[in-house]
Formats: sequence, structure tokens, C-alpha cells
Amino acid sequence: MKTSVSELAAAAPATRDRYIDLLRVASLGTVVLGHWLMAAVTTDADGRAAVGNLLAVEPRLQPLTWLLQVMPVFFFVGGFSHALSYRSLHRRHPTGGVYSAFLRARLQRLLRPTMVFIAVWAAGALVVQLAGGDGPLTDVAARLVAQPLWFIGIYLAMVAFTPPLLRLHERYGWGAFCALVAAAAAVDALRFWLGVPYVEFLNFAFVWLAVHQLGFLRADGRLSAAALRAPAVLALTGLAGAAALVAVGPYPLSMVGMPSEKVSNMAPPTLALLCHGLWLTGAVELLRAPAARLLARPRVWHGVVAANGVAMTAFLWHLTAMLGVYGTLLALDVTLPAAATPAWWAQAPVRIAAAAVLTALLVAAFRRFERPAAAGTGGTSRRASGPAAAVGVTLCLFGVLGLSMVGFGGLLEGRTALLIAVDVTAPAAVAMAVLGWLLVETAGRRL
Repeated sequence: MKTSVSELAAAAPATRDRYIDLLRVASLGTVVLGHWLMAAVTTDADGRAAVGNLLAVEPRLQPLTWLLQVMPVFFFVGGFSHALSYRSLHRRHPTGGVYSAFLRARLQRLLRPTMVFIAVWAAGALVVQLAGGDGPLTDVAARLVAQPLWFIGIYLAMVAFTPPLLRLHERYGWGAFCALVAAAAAVDALRFWLGVPYVEFLNFAFVWLAVHQLGFLRADGRLSAAALRAPAVLALTGLAGAAALVAVGPYPLSMVGMPSEKVSNMAPPTLALLCHGLWLTGAVELLRAPAARLLARPRVWHGVVAANGVAMTAFLWHLTAMLGVYGTLLALDVTLPAAATPAWWAQAPVRIAAAAVLTALLVAAFRRFERPAAAGTGGTSRRASGPAAAVGVTLCLFGVLGLSMVGFGGLLEGRTALLIAVDVTAPAAVAMAVLGWLLVETAGRRL
């Protein structure tokens, strides 16, 4: 039976940390707005479209990424939520065997809308290719809409590694976090000063898992103001560290990737991005008390609950909406001004408003897939479910990461992209993602 937003808001226990819900919504919302603003579509003499980056055209805006690159906040919130969820399951099933149920519980609202997104775009891209469609935005859209899936892949890894990293946290506390920071620093040293090839990819794990580990610390109350003013220390240390690393180099100023950059702070992540994550984590924790007072207002809390119910769907489809707006402008022969010009800035509010409306329509169409399915009651052996769930989340991880790199174009030509050291095609990536999701779903029902 469908539950209304008012009922969900009223049903939230008094002990629920509403600020975490706000941070989840605010971080995804900031990413969506940033993508809408930073994308700069241009056309060449032949009418073919290309998507540039406002920050590359106007480098003076790059310091804004120190406020707007908020993915670390989302991963920090994930660490907090994962710790609470896993501990709750473990208390209810103290004899063990909870891993598969934990994966399914944490990934349902992530993977179900993601699989629908992948299915719709893969089918649409295949139909367009079979029909010989060749619009000005066709190829770039098929590649661009898949790029945010990298975030899904990283989040899958965080969920998968929660149980062992939580045990390390419970044993070593801040020591486990510091070890991940040290590992990230060592990787950058090997990369930039010793020239060790491929070592930089390890920081996809060390950097993001360190931010995730901060969520564990928050779950244990170790980021409160009473704990040696930890938020202020994190914010100041992170900000100073990021500034020093950028000043000395070779780290760029922007905390998001820039076209044709030799070094990116994002792909792979760097120690500078980790410091940025520390500064953001400390900053949002310092705002916890005033935010809690705001969230005590019923209307504000209802808004947060409503937004949380569709946040992942909106994130998945927001680039589709943005490209739909640009495609409509091209079809109507509306002139697309050069990025960062007065005409471009004048047109930006209209484009963003149109993208928001189209995103709302897409959310209305697909939001039902973000609702979690009913929990299983099974009676199947627990022993088989854990390994199956582990295989499933691994396949999902590589599938969505592969799609984020190769996109949905070239389905029939076998277009490839290099995922770590393996060439991957879109059909293979789709197959891995779908098979992995099915394994996670079925294994999680067995507890």
C-alpha cells in the first residue's frame, strides 16, 4: 500500500537524524544544478553538437568547485547510514549471515531505478541506431547521460566493503580513517614523484572510502563539537591541506575534472580531493545545530522527506532532461550563444527552469521504481546467499562503471572503453549490471 509523504514524515522516530536526510538531498541537488549550469552545448558548421564545460571556458569560476563539488558529503552520509543499517541487521540476526540482506536493503533504492534507467536508454539507443537516427545531439547524448553512473559504481563498492571496514573502525576508530588517508597520500607520492604506472587507480578506493569512514565516526558521535571540536579541526585542516597541495602542485585548482587536463582531482581522485572532502565534512557538521532547528518545522521536514523519495530518480534522469532541452532548442533553430557570454548567462535561467520541469516529468514517470520492494521472508540456506551477493555486487560495480565510460552509443559497432586494464563494450556492461542486480536481489531474500 502506498504511503503518503505526510505519513512518512509523521512516522519518523524522534531519534531519527533529520540532518542526514537533508544532506543527502542537498548534495544530490547541488550536483544536478551544477551539471545543468556547467554544461555548455555548442554546434559546429555542420550542425554537430559538442558539450563543453563552463569552467574550462571561464577558469575564474573554478574556485566555486570548492563549494559545489559535494559528492564527498553524499559518501559521508552513506557511511553514517550504512553503519546504522548493518548494526541494526546484526542485532536482529546475531548468529551472522546478514551480508546479503544488508546489500539488498541498502541497494534496492539505488539499483532498481538504475536498472530501469539503463534498460530505457539501452533500448532507446539501439532503436535509434537501427533506424539510422543521426541527430545533432544523438552521439553526445548517448555518451554523456551514462557518465554519472561512476557515482553508482563507487557507492556500490562502499556498501560492499562496509562490514569489514566497520569492524576496522570499531577496533581502531580514528586510526582506521588515518590509515586510509595515509594510503591515499602514498598512492599520490608513487604516482607523481616516482612515476609508478596505474597506481593512481587505487585512490578510487582509498580516497572515497576515507570519506565514507568519516560517516562511521559520525555514527559513533565522534564528530560532535565535544569531541575535541572535531568538525572545526576537520574543516580547517582539510581546507589548509587542499590549498597547500594546489599551491605547490601538481594538483589543479578545480575539484571537478576539466577537459584536456593532464591531472584531474576527480578521475582518479587525489589527496587534494580527499582534503576537500575533509573540509566539506567539517563544514556541514558545524551547521548541524542550526539545521536541526530548521528541520523541526513540519513544512521543511515534509519537503525533505518528499525530495528523499525521488532523489535518486532525479539524479539519474537530470542529464536526459538537460539534453532534451538543448535538443529542443536545436530543433527550433534557437541560437546557442557561446559559453560565458552575456547572452549565455541571460539564457541560462530559462534552460535550467526547463530542465527542472522536464526532470519533474521524468521523475513522475519513473519514481515508483525507487520505492523499496517488500522484504523477503525466505527459508533458503544462508550459506549460499553471501557469496552470491558478493559476486552480484561486483558484477554490478564493473557493469555500471563500464557504462559510465563507454556510454550507450555504438551498441552495434562494439565501441569499447578501457575499464582499468580491460576493454569493455556497452552490451557487456549492461549484461554485467543486470546479472549482478539479479544476484543481489535474489540472494538478499534468503535471510
